[in-house]
Amino acid sequence: MRAVVQRVASARVTVEGRDVGAIGRGLAVLVGIASGDSRADGDWILDKVLDLRIFENDIGKFDRALRDVGGALLLVSQFTLLADTRKGRRPSFTGAARPEDANPLYQYMLARAGALGVPVAGGAFGAHMQVALVNDGPVTIVLDSRDR
Repeated sequence: MRAVVQRVASARVTVEGRDVGAIGRGLAVLVGIASGDSRADGDWILDKVLDLRIFENDIGKFDRALRDVGGALLLVSQFTLLADTRKGRRPSFTGAARPEDANPLYQYMLARAGALGVPVAGGAFGAHMQVALVNDGPVTIVLDSRDR
């Protein structure tokens, strides 16, 4: 599982002209679910995201996590994060989980974040989405569950 974490002032997901998820200050996370990923991978990514100290304290140092600042989480499934571009010009997505495997894991991550008390919004799994955000900093961090 791979995630791109962006600290945002605001973020939203639109499908067919309709907002399906939006947050103010917090983290926008694009998550790519790989074939063979499990809830343990989702837990690791989610725990890492929620505990990343990438918000500034009173003296400007990265010292606060999402919950410390009362921020929200926008979690968007994005299989293209798993693109294999080693050969040719057209990316291969064979490493991405099939939708029938990825969607339940994505839904689990959304539900778990909410159960942990984090205001959470999501995208529309499998839909053509427009994701708009204001990256705050900018701060962008890439996580991969294979690195644990």
